[in-house]
Amino acid sequence: MKHPKPATPKAMTAASQHKSERQNTTTSKPAPITSAAAWTGTPAPITSAAAWTGTPALASAITPSKQAKLPALFISHGAPTLAIEQSATTSALARIGQNLPKPRAIIIMSAHWQSAKLEISSNPRPKTWHDFSGFAPELYELQYPAAGQPALAETLAQQLTARGITCRVNPLRVSDHGVWAPLLHLYPEADIPIVQISLPRHYDSIACYQLGAQLAQLRAEQILLIGSGNITHNLQALRWQAESIDETAKDFKVWLLQQLKTDIPSALDWQQYPNYQNVHPSDEHLLPLFFALGAGQRVSVVHQSMAHHSLGMDIYRFD
Repeated sequence: MKHPKPATPKAMTAASQHKSERQNTTTSKPAPITSAAAWTGTPAPITSAAAWTGTPALASAITPSKQAKLPALFISHGAPTLAIEQSATTSALARIGQNLPKPRAIIIMSAHWQSAKLEISSNPRPKTWHDFSGFAPELYELQYPAAGQPALAETLAQQLTARGITCRVNPLRVSDHGVWAPLLHLYPEADIPIVQISLPRHYDSIACYQLGAQLAQLRAEQILLIGSGNITHNLQALRWQAESIDETAKDFKVWLLQQLKTDIPSALDWQQYPNYQNVHPSDEHLLPLFFALGAGQRVSVVHQSMAHHSLGMDIYRFD
């Protein structure tokens, strides 16, 4: 089996840890993000039980453990115009929302919240942030008034901190379009609480994968884990309304999907792909994929398409 290159600086702490962690990337309990020295044994799974205490409106009458696990999702959210489009991508999002059991909460990593350290949104009423310019006025009128879930955010922060993972809650964070644009189609009623987690700038594919693995148990509690980015994302190659397809982008996503299906360490080493910079000049839109991968690992395709010539709009689920 081919193993990935060492993680980028700051994602790991020593060459010996690189070797150990790479060997564990395909196990059911991947190594933690932090040093192995911080561990005194196999920790209990991260759960959200404490977050639901005293919140009967969120505590479903159906016992979560008696339901099938929710998948983790990777969603290519494309341009902000996704929010007002009717397309194969938005239809796929709507079908997911209709076919999955209704989640108790959503935990989502968006490409549009990068931070120095891991942050978890604890804003009880996050506003809809129109974090773009130059688009149709109707886009700026859209609102997605889903509530936050501070208790869940605090619970996650406490449990991750106890494991030596540096993080903090952010009570002021608003919802960027990587969150609300796809959720408008996935859950248009905006009636599911949302906790957004940031993408630390020093995280690479391995660190995101391991963070997803830390939260994987939450799927059994009917919490939906989502990575929101793009399977291909080179804005310099964008052609609005073009019918053409960027073959370089298409070839990359075909290759990466094959690695996800057959060789996870190779997928984590995605920068081995020749001229990957022509598809992802920066990595923030691809990294949420590896967060979802860590939470599920077995990939299946929900939707595949291209938009605006170079944007891959694929949606994957991980079980």
